[in-house]
Amino acid sequence: MDDQSPQAIARRITNREKHLPSISKNAIYRYIASVYGRRIETHRYLKKRKRRRKRPKTGNIPGRTFVDKRPLYINARRRAGDAEFDFIVSGKSGRGILLVVVDRKLRCSFLEKILPVSIRNMEQGAAQIRQRYPEWRTATTDNDVLLQHHKRLEEKIGIRIFFCHPYHSWEKGTVENMNGVIRRDIPKGSDISRYSKRFIMKLEMKMNRRPMECLNDRTPQEVLDIHRKRVWRNKKHRSQEVS
Repeated sequence: MDDQSPQAIARRITNREKHLPSISKNAIYRYIASVYGRRIETHRYLKKRKRRRKRPKTGNIPGRTFVDKRPLYINARRRAGDAEFDFIVSGKSGRGILLVVVDRKLRCSFLEKILPVSIRNMEQGAAQIRQRYPEWRTATTDNDVLLQHHKRLEEKIGIRIFFCHPYHSWEKGTVENMNGVIRRDIPKGSDISRYSKRFIMKLEMKMNRRPMECLNDRTPQEVLDIHRKRVWRNKKHRSQEVS
């Protein structure tokens, strides 16, 4: 079940999979605790890892616009395309980082491995995500050293960047929560360079298959598809009016 929680599975079956009999989260927990669920229980246990420090960051980034200046419609999650992004780093002996971008409204995630780590490679990774995520308009992020040339990144991929205040990671809580889910498959201390592009692509797909309560138990991919179909229909309708 893609490491989904018993609560999410129970809600999905009850609210979305009408052809299946309803099931409670407690029933799923009882199954996991039974002799038949030992493999699942072991799998869940092995996903837990000891936390390690992140690499140093810097607050000396000129020309930042902080979240205080972010428009209210972004704060209210009113439109698609307003995202948060962050970096998942390798352990002390590892190489590479993972760029994580999450849409605040749609909750869809986009992942890109950056190796070797450099500002230019990070910008290229962001540009590749922009191709898969053309809705991207703004980004809220922290004060990472890789964003020293954030104005250049804004111009390159056509977005506006807002910065959290130093040591205020909760100001980008959506991507922080998503990082926690990603850590089930890429534990803290891992060497990002050892994960293949295929693995990262499959992980991105897995993240977007998760039914979420905030999406009325739809998956981010389902919500994204609905949004894109709606946009396509509106464009088609306008073009017909013009012609």
